[in-house]
Amino acid sequence: IPVASNTLTNGVRILVRPRYNEESSKAEGSLYVYSYHITILNEGLETLQLLSRHWVIKDGFNKVNHVVGDGVVGQKPILRPGEKFQYSSFCPLNTPTGSMKGSFQMKSDKGETFDALINEFLLKDNDLVN
Repeated sequence: IPVASNTLTNGVRILVRPRYNEESSKAEGSLYVYSYHITILNEGLETLQLLSRHWVIKDGFNKVNHVVGDGVVGQKPILRPGEKFQYSSFCPLNTPTGSMKGSFQMKSDKGETFDALINEFLLKDNDLVN
């Protein structure tokens, strides 16, 4: 699956690989499910912890939904320099296409916090959209 978003903020690189989940979707019921695989790489010199997430999800009608929460997939991973953390999750849409962007709030071992950005990526399946 190709990388759809590659963003570097303060030494934190976030790669996103989205994929349409046909088996979970029900087009006749306007349910289109996209999974996405996230890789978070600590390319900096400090140990960091992921505290929270903020996703901005837009459907094909430009309706925006914000998803904010602690950690990712029930975890608040700690990444030492050179380490990575990977996880997969999903996003249901009521339109065949959409997009996502967001950020992860990170905390350094010195107690400083910053938002590691996730550039916008499309949720679209070429078989659904001409």
